[in-house]
Amino acid sequence: MTKRFFVTGTNTGVGKTLISTALLAAGRDCGLTTVGLKPVAAGCEATAEGLRNADALALFAQSSLPLSYEEVNPVALAPAIAPHIAAAEAGRRLSAERLAGFCRGIMMQPVDLLLVEGAGGWRVPLNERETFADLAKILQLPVILVVAMELGCINHTLLSAEAIQRDGLSLAGWVANQPGSVEMDRYQETLASLQARLPCPMIGAVPWLPDPIPEQAAPYLKTDLLMAKKAN
Repeated sequence: MTKRFFVTGTNTGVGKTLISTALLAAGRDCGLTTVGLKPVAAGCEATAEGLRNADALALFAQSSLPLSYEEVNPVALAPAIAPHIAAAEAGRRLSAERLAGFCRGIMMQPVDLLLVEGAGGWRVPLNERETFADLAKILQLPVILVVAMELGCINHTLLSAEAIQRDGLSLAGWVANQPGSVEMDRYQETLASLQARLPCPMIGAVPWLPDPIPEQAAPYLKTDLLMAKKAN
């Protein structure tokens, strides 16, 4: 059965791509066909091949299904700002339905593990009325929530989880990620507080990694918990 998930975070810069690529790497090690999609990426660099985004390239590198970069990242925007603002400055309008169409095209191909990575957090706008949550809702994907373990994360995490559930989607699991080299005060107590309050399993706790590559993060993830859950 194909496993498909939408990956979001409690904020921007929390490690969504590291966790996504680690999950894909773990899947590939198990012999699964993998795909990671980044429907919208802001903060792209100009190259001879066109605009390219570091996060999308990382997902592209861990996708075993032969795809073009444009299939992994159909909307590439240059400024490293909120996607809807970057799109407006480029004379484009983002649409949840159109982005879902890009994703559906890939979903029709034979793949065992597919991840769709959002941008920033759950309520990041796509346009004047839609957010990335609308993309996940159209695709009806279970959600993996990446949490940056830092002061304030309990509030950010619980609000994100409530919003996801209120939107009618299930939480497949959450991952604790330490974004800085200094561990937050009362790390274990904070971890326990989140585990007691979130309605889904913790599928990993990734410490700060000086060289954050997928292969280093993958051993900290309990992929069996994720893959055992029923997905669309």
